[in-house]
Amino acid sequence: MKVLKFGGTSVGSPDRMKHVAGLVTASGEPTFVVLSAMSGTTNSLVEISNYLYKKNPDGANEVINNLEKKYMKHVDELYDTDAFKKKTTEFLIGEFNYLRSFTKDLFTSFEEKAVVAQGEVMSTNMVVNYLQEQGVDAVLLNALDFMRTDKNSEPDTTYIKDKLHEVMEKNQGHQIYITQGFVCRNAYGEVDNLQRGGSDYTASLIGSVLPADEIQIWTDIDGMHNNDPRVVDHTEAIHQLNFEEAAELAYFGAKILHPTCVQPAKYAGIPVRLKNTLDPDAEGTIIDNVLVRGKIKAVAAKDNIIAIKIKSSRMLLATGFLRKVFEIFESYQTPIDMIATSEVGVSMSIDNDAHLNEIVDELKKYGTVTVDTDMCIICVVGDLDWSNLGFETMATEAMKNIPVRMISYGGSNYNISFLIREADKKRALQSLSDTLFNNK
Repeated sequence: MKVLKFGGTSVGSPDRMKHVAGLVTASGEPTFVVLSAMSGTTNSLVEISNYLYKKNPDGANEVINNLEKKYMKHVDELYDTDAFKKKTTEFLIGEFNYLRSFTKDLFTSFEEKAVVAQGEVMSTNMVVNYLQEQGVDAVLLNALDFMRTDKNSEPDTTYIKDKLHEVMEKNQGHQIYITQGFVCRNAYGEVDNLQRGGSDYTASLIGSVLPADEIQIWTDIDGMHNNDPRVVDHTEAIHQLNFEEAAELAYFGAKILHPTCVQPAKYAGIPVRLKNTLDPDAEGTIIDNVLVRGKIKAVAAKDNIIAIKIKSSRMLLATGFLRKVFEIFESYQTPIDMIATSEVGVSMSIDNDAHLNEIVDELKKYGTVTVDTDMCIICVVGDLDWSNLGFETMATEAMKNIPVRMISYGGSNYNISFLIREADKKRALQSLSDTLFNNK
């Protein structure tokens, strides 16, 4: 069995839903499908929640009414028979009345998670109904019956495996199994989610515990590219990536894949394939445990980076200095992306400025602090083991005309990263493509 995940744009209209239905039934083999909410729906549900937090039920109801009109129009376009139009309409009326019920009660973060989860509930019901109308043996599985996080908000893989096997045992013999991405229950049984982008995570977790032969992530681009096609000319899809390379690219800005997605698949040894719904015959990108030696694969960029430097003459030979610095970031739950040290100072980068002022105030206890904003991390990914002579030189040569604030190399065998100004991002990415991939 393969696990196929489709994002919001892939099910963003009745025509797209019909197209997805054709893709999941093409092989004729049993297939497990994970769906996101229709594009734009989650944003509307978040907007509804914001109105309810502000105790503005009229604003919430207006958004609900507009969203309901949109969905009812989709029903007319999606189904051919009165029976399935009636069935889906009644279901959606129930959904939107459920959303309206939140305008009458106290609204907290618990209710917000229940509201936001309804996007996936609606898209999966609509697609299952369409498949059944077409005579396909499709069944809807409720993700809340088997997806759960633990007390640390991490996926409870033992629970997921046990419960999913129970659900599959009760639903043997179907051709298509469909469930919701993103949504789950937490350790206390409340409706929760795997954060945005979590549908990739859902697919990877399900694929790892089934276990699946392959996990496919379907988007609107033909695999992961060797550079950002929105910024650089003449990029190419990468045919194969190692799990570690894919994780580096996802973390450092390759939007096609959620950074957490590859971990469950990696540990289970299940390949992940990135495919294009608009060009299903394109090869896409396969992510597996194979490492192609001696090759640079891709470049990615991560925006909205802040660089922080703390300089202290007391750091020289002082034990515990770095621990004190890191504890400040830990206390404000702010991860560090890059780090470089010298005898009298340390530079770090972060991508979350929520507690920047507090962090800087605390750091000033230990030295002089400077902050640079509007920065960008450029990440070069591939087989960058230190024994590969000249690879780091190729990357730095491509950056010779770009002012570089910081370089990180050696922390991983798979990347070398440069911290630069966002204003220099396009020039840097283009130069790296020209130098590393002969991109003329």
